[in-house]
Amino acid sequence: MTLGFRVLERQQRVGTAMIEKFRELPVANVSDVMSRMTAGGAALRPLHASGVLAGAAFTVKTRPGDNLMIHKALLMAGPGDVIVVDAGGDLTNALVGELMLSHARAIGVTGVVINGAVRDYGWIKTNTFPVFAAGITHRGPYKDGPGEINVPISLSGMIIEPGDLMLGDEDGLVCVPFDQVEDVYAKAKAKNEAEAKTLTNTFAGKLDPKLWVDESLKKLGCGGV
Repeated sequence: MTLGFRVLERQQRVGTAMIEKFRELPVANVSDVMSRMTAGGAALRPLHASGVLAGAAFTVKTRPGDNLMIHKALLMAGPGDVIVVDAGGDLTNALVGELMLSHARAIGVTGVVINGAVRDYGWIKTNTFPVFAAGITHRGPYKDGPGEINVPISLSGMIIEPGDLMLGDEDGLVCVPFDQVEDVYAKAKAKNEAEAKTLTNTFAGKLDPKLWVDESLKKLGCGGV
């Protein structure tokens, strides 16, 4: 088996029930409880009309400008998967468009993430099938390889292992490691509930941030407080 040009089977996968639980949480809350150290990068933006991306990572690493391994991924991925492609962030050639994205949706894939470019933006922006990408171009891809399927990849420093949980909304993307999903979910849910309470108190005029703001300033040595 050639390093850099291989197809592997995924050894683990986050469960459907947990995926659905995360779907109800904002990416920002998940990010907060992961110490704000995990993110897919500001370049990866949602291009679709609306809707949350949530699913199990099916990873692809490909040579920039080439989508042969993405086609192979479409033959292997299934319901509840998110196809996540590390194409080096290159925007010279589009790696997927309406045809491949329609195929992905038809087989139950719940979203596609491309660290690279896409095309057929008119179709993407009028549909709710989640698509995150770094850019748009009309120039099509090559189909020569090499590439790898179901290997660890990195998007702007965010490590994604096959089977990890992928979550994306209007604020961007986050990956939750397979063996930490339950702990992260519990903490993110508590964070979300606390923020909801704060918002309720804000509208009711019961929130006074002056105390903690001034206390923080004093601790930091700010004069005149």
